[in-house]
Amino acid sequence: MIERRVSLSLPHRVFFTEGVFDPGHTLLRDVLCPAEQGAGRVRRVLVVAEEAVVAGQPGLEAGLRAWFAAQDGLLVLSGLLLVAGGEPCKNDWPLVERLWGAINEAGIDRHSYVIALGGGALLDLVGFAAATAHRGIRLVRMPSTTLSQGDGGVGVKNGVNHFGKKNWVGTFAVPFAVINDFRLLESLSAAARVEGVIEAIKVALIRDGAFFREMEAQGEALARLEPSILHRVIQRSAELHVQHICMGGDPFEFGSARPLDFGHWIAHKLEQLSDFRISHGRAVAIGMAADLQYAHLLGVLPEEDRDRILALIEQVGFTLWAKELATLAPGGKLAVLRGLEEFREHLGGELCITLVTALGEAREVHEMDAALVQQSIEWLQVRAEASALT
Repeated sequence: MIERRVSLSLPHRVFFTEGVFDPGHTLLRDVLCPAEQGAGRVRRVLVVAEEAVVAGQPGLEAGLRAWFAAQDGLLVLSGLLLVAGGEPCKNDWPLVERLWGAINEAGIDRHSYVIALGGGALLDLVGFAAATAHRGIRLVRMPSTTLSQGDGGVGVKNGVNHFGKKNWVGTFAVPFAVINDFRLLESLSAAARVEGVIEAIKVALIRDGAFFREMEAQGEALARLEPSILHRVIQRSAELHVQHICMGGDPFEFGSARPLDFGHWIAHKLEQLSDFRISHGRAVAIGMAADLQYAHLLGVLPEEDRDRILALIEQVGFTLWAKELATLAPGGKLAVLRGLEEFREHLGGELCITLVTALGEAREVHEMDAALVQQSIEWLQVRAEASALT
């Protein structure tokens, strides 16, 4: 037997800026054309952008084309492909093949770049296509939602849905760079902009109690989506997510622990049960609420902390109930409970659920009591009905 260790040292860089395609803005050029790699090398770029983002940002496409045209031939825009985003794009396997075709036709190789500009679903889709073309093409992510700028877009996972399951086909690949352009958030509705706040609350609960208390103190401003506060929350959320990925000891999840998926086992199933009518952020808020109540019933989370957390989640604009939670599967059990087994399968056979035990503290459990889960969901329903009467 011959055994050696394969060691990789990959930089994971997340930049924060505004107006990346403004005339004279040099960040993207500096990222794609590092001086140490030679000043004369021409880089080819394929941009895959979400149709709704381009439609909602007047001048974005023209500005993008003009910016590349001003790069003296050093950066060549080999193609601009507009595709529909949202969760349906991850259910469309022919779209993966279309992206491979665009990469091939544009002459994009492993010394070229694919830029993915859009929300988290589009980033997942394009990231998967880029990671599997030529065994891996340099990918630059430009997230266009608060959810993707603070969480999914700064991760190292790509994937598409298959067999009716989220991200069943996918890869781990560190992006060449992530560029968070806050200007891309300006065309989002208030409902869309608040989505990323729930992932910030999530990571604060398991990693940084002081950050949670900071958001709690700024709750009213955060509910109003004041830009300075929102940008701060996104940046700190991204920092905590990247810190876990790069310093948590398991960036490609060879183990079974996924603390950053707190609240997600219910969320993923809830999205499916609603045919993805319920957005990811709102599903995560509900999943977190159920797991918080479960932790309280288990005796590991004080009632005071549970109520503080739920109060902030609701203050910033999330509703903590959906009728799909009460959907019954054949046999009379709650359909959402199937999410536990799907989560166990996705983790490689060993269930690992993160439970919050205090602000900024969490523990992992490897089994969930179905009766307590059902009680937690029933508690949320009663709570929601009582709130509706007041």
